[in-house]
Formats: sequence, structure tokens, C-alpha cells
Amino acid sequence: MTMEHWKTETDDNGIAWLCLDTPDAKANVLSSAVLSELSDLLDPLTETPPKGLVLWSGKQNSFVMGADIKEFATIDTPERAYELVRLGQQLMDKVAALDCPTVTVINGVCMGGGLELAMACDYRIAYSGDKKILGLPEVKLGLHPGFGGTVRAVRICGVRAGMQLMLTGNPVAPGKARAIGLVDKLTDDESWRGDAVSLINKAPPKQRAPFVDRLLNLSPARPLVRNMLLKQVRSKARKDHYPAPYAMIDLWTSEGASSETGYEAEAKSFASLVCTDTSRNLVRVFFLQSKLKSQGNKTDARIEHVHVVGAGVMGGDIAAWCALRGLNVTLQDREQKYIDPAIERATKLFAKRVRNDDERAATTKRLQSDLNGDGVAKADLIIEAIIENVEAKHGLYEALQQKMKPGALLATNTSSIRLEELRTVLRDPRRFIGLHFFNPVAMLPLVEVIRCEDTDQDALDLGFAFTKEIGKFPLECASAPGFVVNRILAPYMSEAMHLAEDGVPLAEIDKVAVRFGMPMGPVELADSVGLDVALHVSKVLGAAFNRPVSGKLQKMVDDGLLGRKSGQGYYRWENGKAIKSAVEGYDVPDDVEDRLILSMVNEAVACLHERVVTDADLLDAGVIFGTGFAPFRGGPLHYAKARGTTAIVMRLNELARTHGERFEPHTGWSEL
Repeated sequence: MTMEHWKTETDDNGIAWLCLDTPDAKANVLSSAVLSELSDLLDPLTETPPKGLVLWSGKQNSFVMGADIKEFATIDTPERAYELVRLGQQLMDKVAALDCPTVTVINGVCMGGGLELAMACDYRIAYSGDKKILGLPEVKLGLHPGFGGTVRAVRICGVRAGMQLMLTGNPVAPGKARAIGLVDKLTDDESWRGDAVSLINKAPPKQRAPFVDRLLNLSPARPLVRNMLLKQVRSKARKDHYPAPYAMIDLWTSEGASSETGYEAEAKSFASLVCTDTSRNLVRVFFLQSKLKSQGNKTDARIEHVHVVGAGVMGGDIAAWCALRGLNVTLQDREQKYIDPAIERATKLFAKRVRNDDERAATTKRLQSDLNGDGVAKADLIIEAIIENVEAKHGLYEALQQKMKPGALLATNTSSIRLEELRTVLRDPRRFIGLHFFNPVAMLPLVEVIRCEDTDQDALDLGFAFTKEIGKFPLECASAPGFVVNRILAPYMSEAMHLAEDGVPLAEIDKVAVRFGMPMGPVELADSVGLDVALHVSKVLGAAFNRPVSGKLQKMVDDGLLGRKSGQGYYRWENGKAIKSAVEGYDVPDDVEDRLILSMVNEAVACLHERVVTDADLLDAGVIFGTGFAPFRGGPLHYAKARGTTAIVMRLNELARTHGERFEPHTGWSEL
């Protein structure tokens, strides 16, 4: 039979080798066409079994990325979802029922449906390595595995490891997969064929899960384990925001990963989730990531050496992250005493992220202290991350451009100053861009790539390429006060201060924001970024948009109360955590949520109208990945459309009448 996605051969020993290699694609996905072809291939093998079956991939460093999410996005009813997922389950059952040993060879990324296909085989062998390539990340799309994974993960790995794999959605490295029983053997590019044959010559194992896990899977033990799992999940996500992990726990508690009833129950549960707003919005966020990565034109230029000036928290952590991602980095500051703490933080980061001793040593070597700035002449990219002072930056730029090699790119990490003010001293201002990272650098994935009207496109493309090279998401922004993220956060944090002045307790303000879906409340956020930073941004945006600066905030900064870094801000901080006093019997006003959230949404509309970002989807993506705006709501503009723009404009007018003109709807609402 003619196949587009699969290549097959049967060797002299009677072993069938099935290679998945979708043409004109960088990676394999389990599209309906791929699954249909596999089903057709299995029919004759079911009738006349080979000595063994080996599934492998023709893609380098990749087995199967997962199911085709584009197809899932087109499912419009739970009934249709149920039909499709049952077909997928039946195909996996067909693999599992083959009357011969079956082996999957995992040579790279193996996620979601790809891992479910692998688990349907008797054995799995994986290429050795430290990269986390095996996972069941469906929970991050508001779903759980649907091709039998909720059953097989528990039966193969046990309740503890299997449920963690699904509840967190976090992938594991091959070594970890081997330790939890998910992988039977580690191999490499030279040995995998022989290893696959040796497993085929063994009798398939009768039981996988450890004895303790088989006990925990019994009906009497399940309620106790359920409570432990629920406690873990509740600390991370609310059921009304993210129902999938709760559905997963309910599914296991009810069925106990039964091979008789578990698959049908899984299909029904999956179907109930796939059309929820949460899942649709998280799938939307998945595609928004791709849209962020697609910005810019391809360029042959490559950043290999980065020179960072300014070894404070931001500059030092940018330097460390670049070294972690494989670039050579030199870090400069006025005195060695400012560089040393950055190197210490980098050492901790490398110890946490790089397990292999040799690789960690190489990573550490890539980051060099450079008090004299000798690295400037060798650098492809120079990132300025000094204090937010125009004169100081001008002086630095004048010195840097005397040393920079031809073609090198100069960028600033300014959080709020317009590039037009900064580039006046440059000989070639069109090749100056902004690369605005967010704190903590190792955690937040967004980088605002800032341009002026006449910025050279090649410089901008190099900025995009660099951002993607170090594993971040770029967001193209026009040079404007506060750019996007800080501008949208400013009214949100400012409104928290207005609420506090109205008598709403700080802890209650934060609770309302978290209940909406924000990762932390605005008060805690201000303390976390530093009240001195918040004050500076407030002054810049206040001058630009004629907004008053909080007198209380100014006094706190004058008194040295800077938030988490000083141990005291709006909250007292101990061991990196804010100490929040409980408020008994306080009734939170009904309009607190709208005062906080609609302040952000109104500002997002303004950013779009003023073309700070020219695409509504990209703006939503930037706010999600830059501020943590509730991903399950799809971004502020998407949230506005879902709630109804007319209704929100009416609500803003109500708030303006009650609380002041700061809530006046922006004129851009008519365009939205």
C-alpha cells in the first residue's frame, strides 16, 4: 500500500520496522492522516503477526511532538471530541493487542499522543541525554491524555510517578524516565537497532508498576491518595480556573486505571474538557507562542558573544541566562564588588539547571567577569543594563561606540525610557534597539524588542533571532513610555493603591486579583519588583500620561522600604515570602475586581490603538507572558471580547462616574 507518512520494511528475521517521517515537516505529529495510515498498516500485521514490531522516527532528535493541536482546535462539540478520541484509543489498543513483542525507539522529543503511542508498546527505549524530552503536557492545554494515557501511565509507572507526570505536565529526561519505569532501556544512535532486537527476543513483562503503587491503586487506598493529590493541585490552581487536573484525579479515583473501564471513562472526561473556555483559551495561548516566535525575518547573522554592561539583578541575570543558553558572555560594571554577586547568582543558576559536571563547567567558563570592558570589541551584541538615567546611558554609549566592532548591535534593557531619548549620541541610531527583559530573567519568558519608526530592519531581525536563540519569546513594540508590559501593569498597581486609600485591606486586594487568575496580586507584585523600580516607572508614565505619583510610594522609597529586597515594603518579607495579615469579617466591595482588571484592559486597548503593538493577538500574548495575565482567559483583549466590549465600556463609564476620570474608556474601544 502507498503511504505518505510511514515507511515500512520487514528484515530477514521477520521483524517489522515502521518509520514515521512526515514529509516537508520538521517534526512528526499524530494527525488524523498519520493515525489512519498506521491503522491500515496494522491490519495485516494483526492477521499475520511478525516476529516483532519496532516503531521509530525518521526525524533527527524527535520522535513525535504529540497530537495535531490544529485538528483539536476545530472540534466544536463534546460528542465529536468523544468520537475522535475513541478512535485514537482503539488504534492504541490495536498496537497493544498485536501478537508479537513491540518496541518504540524514542530518539528525541516524545510528547502527549506520541508518548501514549509509545506506552501502547511492550517496550520503550530512549536515547540517553539530559534534555527533558518525554512528557504528557495535555494539562497545559486544559486537558488530560486522551489516547489511553491516563490508564497506561499509571499501570506502567505507578500511581505516584504516573499521576505526577500528568498533573504537572512537565517532561522528564530519559534517565528519569528509566528510573520510573517509563523507559526500559537507554540507547544511542549506534546501538538502538540492536537494543530493539534484543528486547523483541525477550518475553514481554507481565507487570510494570512497583508493588507499593499497585497497593495504592486499590480501591481502599485511593481516597487517601486522592486527598494528597488534591492538596498538591489546590496549591497550584483553582478548579474553576483549571478543571483538567481535578478531572484527572476524579478519573483515577473512580476507575483506578482499569484497562476494562478506564479508557471509556477517559474519553468521556476528555470530551467534557475539550470544549471548555479554559481549554480553548489555553490552546489559543499555545498558538500565540508560535506567533511570537514567527516575528522577524530570517537572518544569517548570529550572536555568539554578548557583552553586558551593568551587573545588577537584571544585567547579571541576563548575562547568566545567555551563558546558560550557550553564548559567550562578558559582564562589566564599575567595580568588581558589583560583579561578584552576579557571578554568585549565576553559579547557583547553573548548579540548578545543568546536572552534568562537564557541561556545568563549560557553562561557567562561558561567563567571564570583565571589569575593563575588553569584551566590547569582540561582542556581536552589547546589552546596556545600567541605572535608568538618560545622562548616564549617554555617557556609556559614547564610550562603547569607540570600541564596538563593525556590525555589532547595541541594545538597552531600559524598562520605560523611550529609545529616541537614548540614541541621540549614537553615530548610527537606526541600529539601536531595546531588549527589555523581565525579573526574574530565568522564569519570565518574554522579551520586549523595542524599535523606533526608522529602526534598521536588519538590526531588529537580529534582535528577534537573539531572543529566540536564548529560548525567550520576542514581542515587537514601538518605542513608547513603558512600552507594553509596564504600561499595562502601571494602572493595575496604581489602582491597588487607590483601593488601599479607600480602606480595602492590602491582603484582600491581592486575593481578588488572584481569584481572577493573576499569579500574584498587585501589592505583592509591587513589593516583588521593588518599590524603587515601581516609583521610577510611575514617574515616567506619570509624566507621559499626566498621572499623579503616589506620595506614599515616594515616602516609602525615601525611607528605604523597597519591598522584598529590603525585607519591608507594603508587606513584611521573611525568607522570600510576604507576611499577610488575615482580615476577619471584611466584606470586599463588589467593584474591586473590575477596578483592578479593567484598568489593565483599558490600557491594553490604548496600546493597540496607539500601535505600540500592531496586532491584538500579539498584544495578548505579550501581556500573558510578560505579566502572567490569567492564561485561561486568553489575554486582556480576548477577555474583553468574550465578556463583551459594549458591556465593558458601560462598566468603565460606571466606574468613571463613581471613582474618577482614570476609568474613562479609551477611544480605541470603538475599533476593537
